[in-house]
This record gives sequence, C-alpha cells and structure tokens, in this order.
Amino acid sequence: MPNCSTQAALALRNLGVDYRTGFWRTRRPALNGLDLQLERGAQLGLIGPNGAGKSTLLKVCAGRLMPARGQIEVLGADPSRAATRRAIGYLPEDDPYPPELSAAAALRLAAGLNGMTGRELRDACGRMLAAVGLEHQARTPLGRFSKGMLRRFGLAQAWIHEPDLLLLDEPTSGLDAEGFCALEELLDRARRRGATWLLSSHHAEDVERHCSSAALLAGGKLLGRGTLLELAGEESAIELELEGLTPAALVKLESYVHELGGRVLRKHGGAGALLALYRRSSN
Repeated sequence: MPNCSTQAALALRNLGVDYRTGFWRTRRPALNGLDLQLERGAQLGLIGPNGAGKSTLLKVCAGRLMPARGQIEVLGADPSRAATRRAIGYLPEDDPYPPELSAAAALRLAAGLNGMTGRELRDACGRMLAAVGLEHQARTPLGRFSKGMLRRFGLAQAWIHEPDLLLLDEPTSGLDAEGFCALEELLDRARRRGATWLLSSHHAEDVERHCSSAALLAGGKLLGRGTLLELAGEESAIELELEGLTPAALVKLESYVHELGGRVLRKHGGAGALLALYRRSSN
C-alpha cells in the first residue's frame, strides 16, 4: 500500500466502503472519497446524523472492515496487520462480548489477543477491572451484566493494553454513573501518556468535553472540520459552563446577559456536577 503519512496516527485518502442492501443487493456507499488525517496525540470527535458513516469509519480504522477503495494507514501501517491492531483500543457501539464468559476470562482473552502474557496479563486484568468498578463481578458471566456494566467492561477491554490509538464508538451510550467516572479517568490517563483518539458521538457535549476538535460526516463524506462553534457557524447558540459563582452572582450575571440583549435559555448542574456528586457519595 502506498505511504500516506509517516507521522500521522491516521491517514486516509479517497477512502471508500460499500454496503449492499435490499432484494437486489444494491451497492450503496457508506464512506465515499473520505480524506482524513489525524496527528499523533490529537483527540478528534466524529459528529453527524445516523448513517453518516461514523461507525463504519471506526471499524475500518480498527481493521475490522476492509475498504473497497482508497488508502489507509493507522500508526504508519496497515490496520489489518496484527501488530498494528495490538496498538489500537476499539470500543464498539454494541457489546459483542461472549455472554458465557466471566468478566475476568473475557478480559484475559482480550489481553492475550493484544499480545499480553503471564504476570503482565494477570496484573493488568486486575487493575483494569478495578479501574472500571467491576472487581467484585470478575467471576460473573457477561450475560448477567446490566447495560451499564457491559459498557464498563467495554472500556476495560479497549484500555487493557494501554493502546497508542483509541477508537471509541458512542462511549457514553448506556454508560452508568460509575462508568462516567471511569471514562473520565481513563481518558485523562490516555491524554497524559500522549495517546490519540477518535471518538464518535451523537452528543455534542461528549465531543466538546473530550476532544480538541471535531469532524462532521454526512453521506459518507467529510463536510467540515474544526471546533464545534466553527462547524455550527456564527448564528449558533453558545453554551457556557461556569463554576465558582454564588447563587447571588449568577442572578447578577443573568441580569447582565439581559442588558446585553441576550437571554438565558436554561440552567442546569451539568455533567461535571453529577460526576462530583457521584464521587462524593462513593467516598
């Protein structure tokens, strides 16, 4: 495969992926002439409507789906190579984990497939189950897990080998309160060690909170890239998240907003307040 880039974590050029649908198995493009480059250490959020191609793009980057056209490099190599896949942590949107296996057995399997062995594997599995709050369910079959617990297990299997590249498909979908805390801490740890991630979400808050920039997909094509505010345009509403103000100060701020010709549409505690509340209740 021709070399796209030796420096980028992801380098895609004219990428195309087709699906066949309907009685006549008509070919429809899921990705169509997609060009995308993501530098190492960057955090990019994928946004777009259902059917935009976000999940397909993540599957291609993870080596789970082969493109029909174009070029792709992941961490400077072909994503279908086993050595490349071992440097990738992939969280799918669904939870395709063997329900008959316990959490510990399934996580050991994932770690083994990612090249870990012996004591390193055992120690990493114990640490990761604790990191996502599943240490007490280690012997429980995954088929008996709730949706939130399965999503936490998904985080564990994606992070078990401390990958260089994280591909996260709707990471907060179905996540419970403990899972939100775990995700925050795992992403913070990944950021500190210089990992790269590509995160798909229907929620702008996820992209804004966890990514430095966003890419807009629709119809299998990249329509724009930048901050959420840049993509939305000048006429979009701007949401401010504040902390450290007393209720009296917030009243004054709201009055000042009115003086400037604006209006406060809603007031809420926000995800950060919920995370702080949950952490306090767990101590």
